[in-house]
This record gives sequence, C-alpha cells and structure tokens, in this order.
Amino acid sequence: MTGRPRLEGPFRRFGVVCREHTPDVLAIVERLRAWCENADIDVVVENDAGRDPDSQLDFASDPVDLVVALGGDGTFLRASRLVVGTATPVLGVNLGRLGFLTAIPDSALEDGLTEIVAGRGIIDYRFRLRAVIQSVGEVSSEDFFALNDIVVHTTGAARVTALTLQVGDSGDLEEVGSFGADGVIVSTPTGSTAYSMSAGGPIIGPDVEAIVVTPICPHSLAVRPLVLPATETIRVGSLDPAGEHQVTVDGQVVHELRPGDRVVVGGEADPLALVRLSGQTFFNTMRRKLNWAIRPPERA
Repeated sequence: MTGRPRLEGPFRRFGVVCREHTPDVLAIVERLRAWCENADIDVVVENDAGRDPDSQLDFASDPVDLVVALGGDGTFLRASRLVVGTATPVLGVNLGRLGFLTAIPDSALEDGLTEIVAGRGIIDYRFRLRAVIQSVGEVSSEDFFALNDIVVHTTGAARVTALTLQVGDSGDLEEVGSFGADGVIVSTPTGSTAYSMSAGGPIIGPDVEAIVVTPICPHSLAVRPLVLPATETIRVGSLDPAGEHQVTVDGQVVHELRPGDRVVVGGEADPLALVRLSGQTFFNTMRRKLNWAIRPPERA
C-alpha cells in the first residue's frame, strides 16, 4: 500500500456537505468556516442537507478544490454521488458512530484540515458502480451511481422472491442462474464491508477492482456470493410477475421496479478520490471499526 498520490493544492474553495440533524453540526460548520477564513479559503455549504434536489451543490458547474462531508458514512456516500462527473476529492469528517469511510473525527477537524492543506493528504481511488433500469424494449435515461452497492429487493413485508442473474453484454448474455432470496446486493470492494458483509459476502481489499454479488438470505444452501471482474455487466431481474420490487442505491436512493424490469449494473469509468491521512489504512480501519481479527485478552 505504498506510492499513493498526495492531494496537492492550491486550495481556494471548499464545498461542505452535511447532515442537518446531526447534533452540533452547525457549530462544527462554524468551526470549519473560521478555520477556512484563517487559511484564506472560501467555503460553500449546502442548504437543507440535500433534501431538496434544487438546492444541492452542483460541483460540475460550480467547482471546488475539496468536498468536506460532515457526518457519518451516509453523508460521505451522498457526497460521493454529488461529485460524479468531476475529479473532486472527498474528505470525510466523522460525526456519527461507525464512520468507516471518514478520515478524521470532528474533534480533530482543524488539525486534519491543516494536514490536508500542507500536502499530507493521501488519495485512495475507489471503484464505483453505474446502474440503469431496463424495461421491456427500453433503457431508462437515468443513471444511478454507487460507491457501496446497488440492492434489488422486495418492498413491504420481507419475503422470499424469485430472482434471475445474468452476466455479459446484451449481445453475449450468459445465464448465471435463478434463486429465491429476499434480494441481491451488487457491491464494490468499498461496499464489501457494508451490507454485503452483513449478508455473508467476502471482504475485498479496496485496491481490487471487482464486483461482488451477494444474495440476501437465499432460500438454498447451494447459493453463495460471487466475485466477478470489474469489467463485467450484471443483470438482475425478477421471475415473479406479481412481485413488488425496488432498487436501492447506497442505502439512500430508491427507485421502484415494474414487472419485467431488469437492473443493469457495471463499473463506472471514473473512480472516486477518497482523501485520508497518513497511517489510516484499510486494515487498520477494519481492526479499529469492525474489531476484525482482534485477539481476546490473555487469561490471567
């Protein structure tokens, strides 16, 4: 894990994405404003915490040098979607509980920003997914981008549904199989430590460009998670004509599926530039945040 690119300035303008109802978030925004004023850096803060699409920051038409996500992993994931189509790096400041994707706690906000502006920030490029919904004879014009996962699942009461899985391009489709499950998770390596892991999927190092397909509670002992090349295209559909399904993107963006719809998922060409500080590695974070491979204390 050596040879990572450094985040280099100059830094003239920061964009701030935050979760409005996080305790003390407004006070933390003011701390960030004060620090930036001292450093001669302009700040633009989103309104309504992203609830109103018309008020969201548009980093494509109004660029910034760095996006600071104040919140937990959910806020970071939302910030990652706002920078799609740009090369803008994202720094996560943890105000939540787990904060697996965030680089610094709010208590170290000023020190962390000082490190970043001094050129000691490190960029991790993270593979992302792009999905579209394909109806009979047509493909939706809306793209969905995910840093963690695309999930196809039933709506309403939890129940088993029949799903079908295909891989390959439209002219060279191969049937992987069909199975009964509560749904299926199509995840990136970054998302392999999130919902996919909870559903029994493998942990994939973030440097590996791969796609993980993890059935949710499959109604069979013969169905196991799959790890596929990042270049693969995956199609998930329902075999239940009366089933009610939806697609969820990074646990936040929800779109209803009509009978006969297919969710087509593939790799996004442009990765996300995730910012971290020196000493913050993937395995270090797994040990601290997930208690992975932590030995119990020796007996006295």
